[in-house]
Amino acid sequence: MEHHHIYRQGTSAEAPTLLLLHGTGGNEQDLLPLGEIISPTSNLLGVRGNVLENGMPRFFRRLSEGVFDVEDLIQRTKDLKAFIDDAAAQYGFDRSRVVAVGYSNGANIAASLLFHYGGTLQGAVLHHPMVPLRDKELPDLAGVPVFIAAGQRDMMCPPQETEDLASLLTGAGADALVNWEHGGHQLSRTEVVAAAAWFKEKFA
Repeated sequence: MEHHHIYRQGTSAEAPTLLLLHGTGGNEQDLLPLGEIISPTSNLLGVRGNVLENGMPRFFRRLSEGVFDVEDLIQRTKDLKAFIDDAAAQYGFDRSRVVAVGYSNGANIAASLLFHYGGTLQGAVLHHPMVPLRDKELPDLAGVPVFIAAGQRDMMCPPQETEDLASLLTGAGADALVNWEHGGHQLSRTEVVAAAAWFKEKFA
């Protein structure tokens, strides 16, 4: 399925392509500045979610706040994987070197890609994610680096949710790091700076 998107060619053939996934109500341009901070030389692929909730784009449906429509999540995750495959062919970037950068709803669909498809992402930067679905056997994620930014006062994503996600990813072999902030669900400058430093260490 096609997604509204924007592609910006980077300046380094060695840097991974960043797949930028916005939060509820965002669009394909929202995380371009974030991508430029995390990896200034990367190709940037900003994607808009195909689901509308009260006119606001999302990547999958939810039944209520914090309660996902699991069937829709699984289908939309499959659609997004197919879109990445097609975009790599269209724009000529290395399909094996794609790192997702997602915030909130975008972080959740990025986590769902990790949960469903081994090898789809080389790594991920997840800002305020939740566990996409439970009671699922994860693929082998051996050595896949995952940065999780979380807020200790996040009412939408309680700390236990973050701990559970990190535990599930680590259990599948991923190299998961949780970066705690004192605030809530908002994206903070300090967590972005921390994500950029982590990215440079893992992918430079």
